[in-house]
Amino acid sequence: MEASRKFRLMTFRRLLKSSVIFSVTLLLGLAQLCLAQNTSGNQSWTASSQQEDPNGGINPTRTRETHTLADGRVVDQTLVETLGPDGQYVLYSDTERESVRVNNTTVRNIERSFARGPDGERTLIQERQEESRSLPGGEQKVVRTISNPDANGALQVVQRELEDSKQLSPGVRETTTTVLTPDVNGGFAPAVQIEQRETQSSDGTIDFKKSTLLSDGTGHWQLSEVREGTSKQENGPMRSKDERVLRPDANGNLAVVERTVSKQTGIGSGEKRDTIETYSTNVPGQAGNDSLQLVQRETTVQQNTAAGGHSTTRQIERANPGDPSDGLRVAEETINIVKPGGSGTADEKRTILSPDSDGRLGEVWVDVGKTGNPSVIQVDTRPPAKPQ
Repeated sequence: MEASRKFRLMTFRRLLKSSVIFSVTLLLGLAQLCLAQNTSGNQSWTASSQQEDPNGGINPTRTRETHTLADGRVVDQTLVETLGPDGQYVLYSDTERESVRVNNTTVRNIERSFARGPDGERTLIQERQEESRSLPGGEQKVVRTISNPDANGALQVVQRELEDSKQLSPGVRETTTTVLTPDVNGGFAPAVQIEQRETQSSDGTIDFKKSTLLSDGTGHWQLSEVREGTSKQENGPMRSKDERVLRPDANGNLAVVERTVSKQTGIGSGEKRDTIETYSTNVPGQAGNDSLQLVQRETTVQQNTAAGGHSTTRQIERANPGDPSDGLRVAEETINIVKPGGSGTADEKRTILSPDSDGRLGEVWVDVGKTGNPSVIQVDTRPPAKPQ
């Protein structure tokens, strides 16, 4: 009993610590963590899976998901359990996501994260809220908050994000996002500001630019990063994307530090390939070089099967830190296979492989389960458009 209590205490502290660590990436990606606002699906579903390391080096876990839609309210719950010291599974994390349409113009999403306390009690460790409001003329306002419990268990807002998106003209949209954090006076002060603009032309080409500015604490903004590029439609639904990342150099002038080139191609009936190549001035194992060099390639191949299932293979190649001139080598490969089951379900197996010291790929993580999620079961079997 004492060992189990210590295990729960360690797990609770680890989750609590991770919940109060924030980065700019987390701030900008908050919308993706909230529940999607689309409630058109009118069915409930469940999914369960078991994750383990074939070599026994990582503690196994198991996951259960439920999706429920009732009276216009969508509720998703994800339970993750890990093997305890007594050989029994104990709760590691519990996440609830709720989406509800408040009125014709407003949708509210709430995500709550729970953990088990030292004595096994269910304890709230974080709450995220997003309220999105649509206004006339295509304007949209979004308010996001992150709240953590204080020493007494009462929720306190630790971050607030305000987003204002406007349609300036046909094909041109501008979005301004301000992230506020607690100040020394007990209020909130702007800490990060993101300015985005997208311009779409008649041929489907999209030019985009996103500037991130950081507050210097005296009421002035300092430009931290600019992401800009172009997304083009090629061969029907296939697209290509070229993005550059610029940051101030030692003299304060913007310099390109990273470039990402993405491309989608059809490789046969019911198959497609996505390739993302990343070029950077930050080359592992190399210093003092300001030129862009290829440091990573991510390739994803999706293929439909005759039996109605599908498989996805994702391979990541990275530069060798020990010898950057040696080119890219496989650093990770993920294989996801979905096969139709009975009664509207599907069997899913995800395998992660990693190279050993000799470069041979071996299984390091296997996730096997069954799902009723329509987005997993329903596969687009249409062949890609033929090149023009």
